[in-house]
Amino acid sequence: MRCARRQLSVLSTQDYSLNLDCSHLCSYDEGLYKLLVLYPQEIIPVFDVVTNDYYAQEILDADETEFPQIQVRTFNLKDRKAMRDLNPADIDQMICVRGMVTRTTGIIPDLKQAVFRCAAPLCGYTPDPTFVDRGRVTEPARCAKCQAAGTMTLIHNMCSFANKQQIRMQETPDAIPEGETPHTVSLCVFDDLVDAAKPGDRVEVTGVYRAVPMRVAPGQRTLRAVYKTYVDVIHLRKDEAERMRNDASEGERAVAADATQGVVTLGRTSADDDEGLEEGATAAADAPLSAETTFTAQRLASIRALGAQPNVYESLVRSLAPSIWELDDVKKGILCQLFGGTNKQLAAGSGKGFRGELNVLLVGDPGVSKSQLLTYVNKLAPRGIYTSGRGSSAVGLTAYVTRDPETRETVLESGALVLSDRGVCCIDEFDKMSDSARSMLHEVMEQQTVSIAKAGIIATLNARTSVLASANPVGSRYNPRMSVVENIQLPPTLLSRFDLIYLVLDKANPATDRRLARHLVALHYATPPARAAGVVDASLLTDYISYARAHVHPELSDGAAKALVEGYVDMRRLGCGSGKRTITATPRQLESLIRLSEALARMRLCAIVGTEDVEEALRLVKVAMQQAAMDPRTGTIDMDKILTGYSASDRRQRAQLADAMRGLLAAKAGKRARLSELLAAIKEQTTLEVSLQEVRDAAVALVEEGAATLAGDSVTLK
Repeated sequence: MRCARRQLSVLSTQDYSLNLDCSHLCSYDEGLYKLLVLYPQEIIPVFDVVTNDYYAQEILDADETEFPQIQVRTFNLKDRKAMRDLNPADIDQMICVRGMVTRTTGIIPDLKQAVFRCAAPLCGYTPDPTFVDRGRVTEPARCAKCQAAGTMTLIHNMCSFANKQQIRMQETPDAIPEGETPHTVSLCVFDDLVDAAKPGDRVEVTGVYRAVPMRVAPGQRTLRAVYKTYVDVIHLRKDEAERMRNDASEGERAVAADATQGVVTLGRTSADDDEGLEEGATAAADAPLSAETTFTAQRLASIRALGAQPNVYESLVRSLAPSIWELDDVKKGILCQLFGGTNKQLAAGSGKGFRGELNVLLVGDPGVSKSQLLTYVNKLAPRGIYTSGRGSSAVGLTAYVTRDPETRETVLESGALVLSDRGVCCIDEFDKMSDSARSMLHEVMEQQTVSIAKAGIIATLNARTSVLASANPVGSRYNPRMSVVENIQLPPTLLSRFDLIYLVLDKANPATDRRLARHLVALHYATPPARAAGVVDASLLTDYISYARAHVHPELSDGAAKALVEGYVDMRRLGCGSGKRTITATPRQLESLIRLSEALARMRLCAIVGTEDVEEALRLVKVAMQQAAMDPRTGTIDMDKILTGYSASDRRQRAQLADAMRGLLAAKAGKRARLSELLAAIKEQTTLEVSLQEVRDAAVALVEEGAATLAGDSVTLK
């Protein structure tokens, strides 16, 4: 009751809802709790009447007589049901279910109070307003003044309407039994619950399970024997107890902190109770709609103490996926992706702005924990979506058009990338995706939007997501003699959109193999050994990342800006040595450096990007670049490997090979030459190290130039 009085005393003028924790109600009066669960349609109105009477008598001033009606919203039931366990015995009872929102409709006006007027000439009689009872409006059959029948018409601009929204919710992947497909349930929300949940949110819903009859046809009164069920939502809150909180603002959100109460509010709802909160602080579970979570003073002190440590960077790296052995540089890149950079909005008319999300690609041999890292990030990141390249289509990743089974209207369903807006989309088996699915990622990874023009629906959807992908080489094992593009055969235009491309190789080394084997065997002990010192607890890690994303928005200092310029120029200068002109860095690498520097500053809870952050960002980019953009023939860095698929040495060798083939074919005087003969002659007369496939590619290039004709394995110079 003390919590209820405290909430009633701080009600704002826009939110007149009283959130009632049913666990408190059960401990106070178990019989009343059972009545609430069994007969919510009768008990909830009683709660509303008592609450409004108390508010009018104890809270309002004497001169105030009118105020909006307060609604009691119950939550935190003792028993939570799975969607597939809902049965007819639950109809008209209060239930609690969890799931992921997949689709929301627009705001629908729901009639609450109807006003009729007689349309007969010289009458115009208006009776008292008619209230909607259980979804039905009783229309007067006869005018009480002129006694005319069938003349009463509805006056829309004098009626009272409430906001209504329909939501489609699906089971979360972890709640689906083996071998089953996910179940869905329809939700109806009203008033201040409208737009409280977005597609992709994981929510916990408390409401009344209802069943309504369906007509055989819209113009007939005949009803079907099968009823349609839905949940009339009373309370809704985001269910992200083990995930990072989402900074779901359009720009960078300002978060309120009350130093006197020692409480910081963040953008989510938690299921934690209010133990340890100060007297004036609202419990975390009492925030249903705006999804604001409170950190206790003790948790806030732990976060700030962790950020003040000089070795916080190393501690966070050791804390990320501690069961995965080493891979420190890869973990550092993923950690930067979780913290993210600062989203910047430019002035009107000068462009959309700069994205703060980082994209990371892991390429390497099988069995090096790539999928394990993706699974860990998916469970940690807000609005995380995990999908596989083989099981994902283009419309499944972006959006697809379908027909609503109820209204029969064409609607747009969101895909994985749109559902993971402001989150992380983990794509496994990236190399096995179809070309049409990969082509949809070009716009998402750079512009962070999805443009749709299908079935008369033209829209641009937000997909402000970070992409974490993993890919295997074509031949199952990575070939160091070939480049990354040749190993995984991905379009260079797509590879260039990744900020970091890591090669995770399985190299045989007795010393490292022994340490890895000991680490893996230790994980299977009945009582695993204690983790290394300095590892941060998983719950503190998620809270720390959430706090940094919501509070810390780093800006570049003059020293950092100068270091970024010098570092970028030095990276470009690497391609100008020994008279060669190769591309070693592009403006995309400069933008990646800025995002990485801001993420590293966030790890230290620092509002200013320092030169040490720029130096570490340069090191991370160079490590990834040396692996991904290395030309295996020359051993030098060449960004053309990523941008075009061919390095400068490749182009020179292709030109030399074409000239050699022209000379050999000219000596044949118009006679046919087999490709195998040309290969043997080239190896004998030149120093070029080429293969039969490269000779065939050069012959095709000569054919495209119109200088030769190709028939089977024979080529002839025109």
